[in-house]
Amino acid sequence: MKRKILVVDDEPSIVTLLQYNLEQAGFEVIMAMDGEAGKTIVITESPDLIILDVMLPKLDGMEVCRQLRQEKIKTPILMLTAKDSELDKILGLEFGADDYMVKPFSPREVVARVKAILRRVQLQPEHGNNTELEESQIIVGELIIYPDKYEARFQDHLLELTLKEFELLLHLAKNKNRIQSRDQLLNAVWNYEVSGDSRIVDVHISHLRDKIEEDTRRPVYIKTFRGVGYRLEEPKEK
Repeated sequence: MKRKILVVDDEPSIVTLLQYNLEQAGFEVIMAMDGEAGKTIVITESPDLIILDVMLPKLDGMEVCRQLRQEKIKTPILMLTAKDSELDKILGLEFGADDYMVKPFSPREVVARVKAILRRVQLQPEHGNNTELEESQIIVGELIIYPDKYEARFQDHLLELTLKEFELLLHLAKNKNRIQSRDQLLNAVWNYEVSGDSRIVDVHISHLRDKIEEDTRRPVYIKTFRGVGYRLEEPKEK
């Protein structure tokens, strides 16, 4: 069955370009020309991934993203922005987008990003009877990660994590007590073949700290090593 991609953009030339290249790559493509229509299609059609422009009529892309995440819809979102704006990128990630691209872009790169995101989604396990796999877990202090369920708990509460937040946390946990550079995290979690914008890592680290640190200014789990990267540690006993 073909994976379904929703393209939400009000520029017909962009929509046509993306539709052609995505269909050539084997995807089914559905389209919307404004934010309200896009949100409705997400609910009615359940696409596998959303390509969402920031500047949209009726409901802008940031608001669409925010509302979808507020309604617990976790469909991966690749945001498009017309300008290389720090604010656009940060806001998109703050509202729950998984990745972003700046216009003008290469259609091939869009397809590559879409495939990379979907590969991560496909790693989520099928329901089965493998009890050993289902019970596997990584424990770091009061944090428990279940890799095969794509779940994490902190202080016995289920964490609300986006796909990328979970994968970042899992990678840090698998490399506990080892410093991971931003490029290493970018390659491991976002599957980029070349170095990209490391700010996407910093924003997701900030999100994780909001969810597992009592004081984000003095983190005890995810430590920053300036100019190097990040490390997940066992918290020291008080």
